[in-house]
Amino acid sequence: MINYKNLKKLKGDASFRKFYRKKNKIFSSILVYSKKEKYTNLLVYDAINKILIKNKILAPKLYKENYVKNYIEIEDFGNLTILKAFKKKKINKFLYFKKIIKLLNKIQSIKDKNIKNFMSERYKIPKYSNKILIQEANLFCDWYVKKTLLNDKKNFILKFKKIIKKIVVNLKLKDEVFVHRDFHISNLMLVKNQIGIVDSQDTLIGNRAYDLASLIDDVRFKTPKLLKQRIYKNYLNTSKNLSHIKLKNDFEILSILRNLKIIGIFTRLAYRDGKKSYLKLIPYCWKLINERINENKIFTDLKILLSKNFHGKIK
Repeated sequence: MINYKNLKKLKGDASFRKFYRKKNKIFSSILVYSKKEKYTNLLVYDAINKILIKNKILAPKLYKENYVKNYIEIEDFGNLTILKAFKKKKINKFLYFKKIIKLLNKIQSIKDKNIKNFMSERYKIPKYSNKILIQEANLFCDWYVKKTLLNDKKNFILKFKKIIKKIVVNLKLKDEVFVHRDFHISNLMLVKNQIGIVDSQDTLIGNRAYDLASLIDDVRFKTPKLLKQRIYKNYLNTSKNLSHIKLKNDFEILSILRNLKIIGIFTRLAYRDGKKSYLKLIPYCWKLINERINENKIFTDLKILLSKNFHGKIK
């Protein structure tokens, strides 16, 4: 167990981790404690951070590990996420998003796929397969549908799963880049005029449109349509040898799949883990799905199914 003397507990997140700040007059660090899913939350997290640091991307350094006692001690990036900065100051958000897109391009250029972890074992980043994408989208059924749909759940789930499989096989871009999977402004920190990245333990090798969709269609921060379009265009303008048609197709698919997954996860957090505050974010997830579902004919069957069973959510 951790000795809690001189530690300040920090606000948690959607995971099973707990965070503590260890501070004295000259030094500050963060203790990440995770008894459940500790392999991912401690060992993999540090391995991914090592890859990021190796590629000159600001991620927390490891100071100390005590895997047996379920914690690691890492660099303290402070408290100022870009989300907090946006809420506190009247700043030009697009200028920040341009810097974030530059960071995303740098992350997506990473070639390293494996590294030794602090147990001296080689960790290889897995592929973000279609199977995983489908499993994640099905969280919508596993939790939200089962909690909210009153009639004919079984029939809905069968139709939903069939439609999702058809949508996923229409992805066009290769699964070849470093995908953070939670690349949004809550996980981007302002550290001495640099942007640092945290919460990278779920990284996979997958589609370049995924993190772009995570950033632009961020469920925690509402952005106007015009700003979304400017960020997307900036990504296009700074990316070389990229098919605009394929990117648009995959961006729309992955945005919808991601938001269906998030609705399922937020419902699970509320009813399984007692974290009810996540329920208030679900209406904006629906709004984001609604914005994307009309942009591609591939979503026709999904739109019909959702609008029929969840009245008023999809228009």
